Amino acid sequence: MRNSMMEESKDHENDVDVKALCGLAAVISIAAAKWTETSLIGNLYNCFESLDNLDPGYVKLKNSMLKAIIAIIIATITVILVLALIKYVAKSKRNRRRKPRKASKEITTTWSSLYRFSKAEIDAAIGFYPEIKYLGRGSAGQVYKGVLPSGQVVAIKHMNRSNNTDSFTREVEGLSRVRHPNLVCLFGCCIEGGEHFLVYEYCPSGNLAQHLLRKDVVLTWERRVKILRDCALALRYLHHNIDGCIVHRDIKLTNILLTEDMEPKLSDFGLAKMLGMEESKVFTDVRGTIGYMDPEYMTNAKLTCASDIYSFGIVALQLLSGQKVIELDLDAREQLTRKARDVNLGKRPLSDFEDPRLNGNLNKADFESILQIAVLCVAKSSKGRPTIKDVFEEIDKAWKNTKAEMVNLSSNKETSSSAIPSKSSDVFPV
Repeated sequence: MRNSMMEESKDHENDVDVKALCGLAAVISIAAAKWTETSLIGNLYNCFESLDNLDPGYVKLKNSMLKAIIAIIIATITVILVLALIKYVAKSKRNRRRKPRKASKEITTTWSSLYRFSKAEIDAAIGFYPEIKYLGRGSAGQVYKGVLPSGQVVAIKHMNRSNNTDSFTREVEGLSRVRHPNLVCLFGCCIEGGEHFLVYEYCPSGNLAQHLLRKDVVLTWERRVKILRDCALALRYLHHNIDGCIVHRDIKLTNILLTEDMEPKLSDFGLAKMLGMEESKVFTDVRGTIGYMDPEYMTNAKLTCASDIYSFGIVALQLLSGQKVIELDLDAREQLTRKARDVNLGKRPLSDFEDPRLNGNLNKADFESILQIAVLCVAKSSKGRPTIKDVFEEIDKAWKNTKAEMVNLSSNKETSSSAIPSKSSDVFPV
């Protein structure tokens, strides 16, 4: 009796082994086989029928196995769909990268306010002079002087082929939506044959850096205050744009152009970034000129309107001190800001920061007030910097004082000249 029970137990264990092996084989077959093989399904059902024949109690096992197989099938299909979607997205990105010119043309259809120059018109404008006139070279491209058929003199920027078209797009989109007397005017653009051109108004007096470097002519105190005041006015317009704050991102001496009447105009919007109405900051790639760049932005890539305030503060300190540099490095910037803070705190006399070429021909009170606001602008933390509205108000006060002094000086000269008797009165006194 006992031996009989042991034999039945062994037979039962063998049945379990057979069923387990059969189930394992079924799962492996499902995972590895090609779904186009019609014999697979038949063999699978035969396997489960053998399970039923061996022991009806294993119907539950069969059902569990079926559920597992269905789950595997669903998971496999899901993975295949996900992989197909990833492949499709990657292919679409590659196609967009391969066809940047077409994308640029599609984007420019929204620039309705700009004239679309042909390549022939660009070549004719640049070739107007017997020799090509170069106005400058930057990271974005080469700038030429040109003349349109109307006779208007223009500046034409030829974007580098290696330069990312994002710079071209940002500049066109930025300048096509803004108009201000102290922003350089963009007349039109050209996209043809894989080349990109931008056509601007021409500023014959060059840029602010060139004037600080000149030895023959010195910028007067009145002119410096006016330049700072007008640049602050342009920034106020950008930061309070109806569509959101436009951050210039590259305010520096060389990007402040001067007209024939020495009126300043902010230029080069290749790095400009718009913050939406609900945005106070945006995390983006760190771009700009190292000596003028906001330290906070350099550290955490957090771009805010205060980043422009910092750059403007550096420009103001350069105009006050007359520091003659075009490419301001970090060491030179640190020396400039430290000296300004020491003078502002009274650790050094005000004369230590004055441009010696002014020979003291400035308003001390206005000089000190502009220095104070500039030092606040270059605070290392954006939280300690004033808004552009506050900056403009302070510099505008200095400009009003300067204008009043100029009027008084002019009237005094007229009075003194009229007090000098003429030759006829000397001979024939009244």
